[in-house]
Amino acid sequence: MNCLTTSWGEFALTRFPEDSRDRLRAWDASDAYLLRHLEGIDGEPTDLSGTVVVLGDRWGALTTALAGHRPVQITDSYLGRQATRANLARAGVEEDTVRLLSTRDTPPERIDVLLVRVPKSLALLEDQLRRLAPAVHAGTVVVGTGMVTEIHTSTLKLFEQILGPTRTSLAVKKARLIFCTPDPRLARTASPWPRSYPLPTDVGPASGLTVTNHAGIFCAERLDIGTRFFLRNLPRRRGPERVVDLGCGNGVVGTAAALANPEAEVLFVDESYQAVASAEATFRANAGATARAEFWVGDGLSGVPAESVDLVLNNPPFHTHQAMTDATAYRMFAGSREALRPGGELWVIGNRHLGYHVKLRRLFGNCEVVTSDPKFVILRAVKR
Repeated sequence: MNCLTTSWGEFALTRFPEDSRDRLRAWDASDAYLLRHLEGIDGEPTDLSGTVVVLGDRWGALTTALAGHRPVQITDSYLGRQATRANLARAGVEEDTVRLLSTRDTPPERIDVLLVRVPKSLALLEDQLRRLAPAVHAGTVVVGTGMVTEIHTSTLKLFEQILGPTRTSLAVKKARLIFCTPDPRLARTASPWPRSYPLPTDVGPASGLTVTNHAGIFCAERLDIGTRFFLRNLPRRRGPERVVDLGCGNGVVGTAAALANPEAEVLFVDESYQAVASAEATFRANAGATARAEFWVGDGLSGVPAESVDLVLNNPPFHTHQAMTDATAYRMFAGSREALRPGGELWVIGNRHLGYHVKLRRLFGNCEVVTSDPKFVILRAVKR
């Protein structure tokens, strides 16, 4: 747990789920830089008396520090929202003091201060700025923030094209601010997302399907080579069973499993609201009226009853924002073991160098290589 000190108080902040062994902070220099700017350390303090919207707050640091101004948080991350709730509670702030929205919710009708934590995905930034632009007026204060490695010329062009003239600050502790002056005369066009593309004809049951992607989804404009390899080598199963597409992204893997086994019920799970919306759109467009599925935004399999699942299909992430870590993968594997029935199987695809087989053997007591190529490996672990 780390403390963020501001003129509004000192806040003990953690990521979610909280892990005492996790050395990654719930805030960084860009969050602190933005807050100092709002406080007026480098000029006049910002008037926060109107509607304040915080877009992309990763772990709730900005929302918690500004809670006294009753901000609206908009995030694509379920884990980020849960971290915000926990950090607000730790600070003694009632949750209804702030308004927590997802990227799929209707945004406020008027925004007087727009604070943007620049996301990794340029597409997500464009989608959200276009959705929020109608609520921005000539007097809206727009300030973005990010580490210098996260702010590119393309980032600034988006602010300028969608909202108005844009400039940046000097870098402080490798962080930078973005200042944008809204221009109501700019033509405001709708977001170009979601987008769709057809799958190739050599990926098993999913061949030729149309995939729907909302902004921010991994490889939203083409099928990535890892998923292609996974689709070609999915397990061939029949009969009524419960299958989970864990970390579902656009849902193509779970949809392929449903097509391969029409008696299966598929649960699509992801911590991204954009991902689950994409998965549902992909499934509805391809699986047929009688296919059965559920769609959950959540923390992995934490909400799934123990020993209620027959098969888990998983392509785990190996980073969280800019940090490389296998913590998420390990939690997915442990959650899968808890959710699987005896005899149930976890199928995992990953880069060969990640060494997932070590963790799977530790958790399950077994792990076998289903197939591999020079870049990827597909592993199978069975709950005994």
